[in-house]
Amino acid sequence: MGGPESLYVPGATTSGPVADRELRVSDAEREHVGQLLQRAVGLGMLSLGEFTERMDTALGAKTRGELNAVLVDLPGMRVAGTPQPAAMPRPAPPGGSTPGLIRSRLSGVNRRGPWQVPPVLHLNNLMSSVTLDFTEAVMQTQIVEIRMDDYCTSLTLLVPSAATVDLNGLDLVGSSANNKVRTGPPIGPLHLVVHGRVRFGSVTAKYPLMVQWRRFLNS
Repeated sequence: MGGPESLYVPGATTSGPVADRELRVSDAEREHVGQLLQRAVGLGMLSLGEFTERMDTALGAKTRGELNAVLVDLPGMRVAGTPQPAAMPRPAPPGGSTPGLIRSRLSGVNRRGPWQVPPVLHLNNLMSSVTLDFTEAVMQTQIVEIRMDDYCTSLTLLVPSAATVDLNGLDLVGSSANNKVRTGPPIGPLHLVVHGRVRFGSVTAKYPLMVQWRRFLNS
């Protein structure tokens, strides 16, 4: 007869160390993997469809093994080591400690009415639809800078009739920028300067429908 066999008892606890792949992951690690997947798309390693599937898996991952599964065939990309939450701080949500930050994931964002507009807006959105309506907004400065780092997101800027918009500073990859308003110089009450990175998304600056209609009637 051989030696005693080890028995597994359902529900029993073990005191042994937890394997690295079984460690729980944080939101910060999920977001870090999302950034790695975005980089892989930019390098041509993944198609947009593959990115979407893997991003869904990453957002739902609970353990490091599940999270690493979306990176296993991407060279040099892996979540490893003991989790260090302090090393990967989460960006503050809108209304948090970072003024002017608009950040969303798989969402729709609308800023309308008399919302407060700081001198600088930071946009960090993923697979979202964002509309910023400046027609009734409360401005702090005449010139507003919009810094973008968006992926698979459509941004619509609605501006009053005297406003001007500059989209020339955008870095576009698989994206479009459509400016339907005057570009400047800033002689009106509002001038938007938009720059930063847009990947597989779109940026459109336009007047509200009523303003466009009046311009058409007066033309």
